[in-house]
Amino acid sequence: MPFGYNGKILHVNLTDSTWEVEMPDEKWYRTYMGGSSLVAYYLLKHLKPGTDALSPDNVMVFACSVVTGAPISGFNRYSIGAKSPLTGALARTEAGGYWGPELKFSGFDAIVIRGRASKPVYLWVHDGEIEIRDAALTWGQDNWQTLQILKKELNDKRVRVTSIGPAGERLIPFACVQNDLEHYNGRTGMGAVMGSKNLKAVAVRGSGKMDQADPGTFKEIEKWHANRIKVHPPNVGLTKFGTSGLVQGLNEAGMLPTRNFKEGVFEGADKLAATAYHETIFHSRGTCWGCKVRCKRRVELDDEKYPLNKHLGGPEYEALAGLGPLLAIDNLPAVARGTQLCNLLGLDVISTGSIIAFAMECYENGILTRTDTGGRSINFGDADAMIWLIQEIADQRGIGKVLSLGVKQAAKQIGRGAEQYAFHIKGQELAFHDGRGKTGMGLGFALCPTGADHIETPHDVAFQGDGVSKLHPLGLLDPVDPLTTDAAKVRFFSLGQKAWGINNCLGLCNFVSVPIHAMTFTRLAETIGAITGWQTSVYELMMLSERANVMARVFNNREGFSPEDDTLIRRWFEKMPGGPLEGKCLDRQEFQDAILLYYEMSGWDAQGRPTRGKLIELNLEWLVD
Repeated sequence: MPFGYNGKILHVNLTDSTWEVEMPDEKWYRTYMGGSSLVAYYLLKHLKPGTDALSPDNVMVFACSVVTGAPISGFNRYSIGAKSPLTGALARTEAGGYWGPELKFSGFDAIVIRGRASKPVYLWVHDGEIEIRDAALTWGQDNWQTLQILKKELNDKRVRVTSIGPAGERLIPFACVQNDLEHYNGRTGMGAVMGSKNLKAVAVRGSGKMDQADPGTFKEIEKWHANRIKVHPPNVGLTKFGTSGLVQGLNEAGMLPTRNFKEGVFEGADKLAATAYHETIFHSRGTCWGCKVRCKRRVELDDEKYPLNKHLGGPEYEALAGLGPLLAIDNLPAVARGTQLCNLLGLDVISTGSIIAFAMECYENGILTRTDTGGRSINFGDADAMIWLIQEIADQRGIGKVLSLGVKQAAKQIGRGAEQYAFHIKGQELAFHDGRGKTGMGLGFALCPTGADHIETPHDVAFQGDGVSKLHPLGLLDPVDPLTTDAAKVRFFSLGQKAWGINNCLGLCNFVSVPIHAMTFTRLAETIGAITGWQTSVYELMMLSERANVMARVFNNREGFSPEDDTLIRRWFEKMPGGPLEGKCLDRQEFQDAILLYYEMSGWDAQGRPTRGKLIELNLEWLVD
């Protein structure tokens, strides 16, 4: 009998409405464990190179891990992956909430979906039973309406639903997947892949539970972790302010992306920061399964122009930054309203903010005109234009139809020099952190297999001074300089990336786990052991993370990606025009040298391909050919 997991993977073929259950052995589970590792494994095993991301042949994976659903803070996340319609690369995106643990309680550790249904359907998984049901009532509905319809149809208020909105149905390549209107698999366009399969939602419910191999040790660690969350400064800040606390800090450091990454300081940041947020629109705190941090914000406002509903989610930092400073908008109710529209419609708020910023800068420079926008001005600072563009993009109407392609493809279609304002990496729009102030994070953006993603890499500013003590278990003993791109920084990134990746493999929230928050490396290994019964170590967990990253790299190599794709946006190689980082930028040659050094450290060749020796070291012999 396994501990911590079910030993069952559900495979569903929507084309012929069939399913089967795979039961891998313990060695397989210990090799791949879950999350991002399982995503890469199943895509490499079952997806042919060159497959169209929106074809029925794309393979979609919903993956928990061997510890998802354990009753301890942060052990609740899951990954969704496929080939990305936005980038053409491996797609992988994580979310918290309650859906992942509920899938585990229903009897399965992951779901692998193939094919395309002949009409809209949803998948209903409950206590080991599987049904493919008609989704006619929900097709065309937003995510809130879908949730209410399915709860009523299934006669269960506690059913957990992950679904797509109209953006996913219309195959917008940055459409997201959501659960409970508060938790989002946002990046890489997984909502469009669900839409291409005519899959509106996956509903789960289970009465099972995940037993631990050593309940006594697990309970002791859970109590220690809960007590540490109460006093550990980063966690205390998250409980008090959520991620809204980042706005002021990044602005004061001069790296709050403003006006489409042109600047790093926004004059209206105080109107969007934590104090203003909690004095004006804040309603209550939300949380995820078993988590005591309670970092989620719920907002409410009785306002005719920008109404806010406490059930539709509150803006996190990325939404505040992407619909605020990036667009030079300091109207907090409008930013929150824009966020809730993205939530309802199923649009990734990061990509949406970036696309609107791109359009506004094109308009500012005469590349887009009123003729293109149907007579509407779309200037920086115009909150109503932002709200209008969100709806136009979701409806694929007018200029919104072009922008719904994402910045890379939209710039190609617009032409006239639009490419110089279309900021993306591997086709994916950037999260809102400026590499001129975090060069290690810049390496992470360039090297992330999914394109720019802030959840894939350590943020070097956290490891200055005494902060580096968090990395001592990795052998990193010297403080990190956020502004350098030298060999020491590459070493920091190489090891830090593996440490950060543990969380995505195991489905752990970065806000309670290593290396910044309450969990420590030593206690994490003890926790995994207490749950599974495996005598594991930080070394094994780092190897797990590296294995997942290498599998993702192999996937991208076979899809045609090369070292030319491991780069950054031009603005980060240009001097910051003002603020605390005035005159700072990345040096192109230094950065390229750092990329090549990373390849060498990783056991990859000069073309960024993992060597035969590296594959064998990671127990990936099956990928050698």
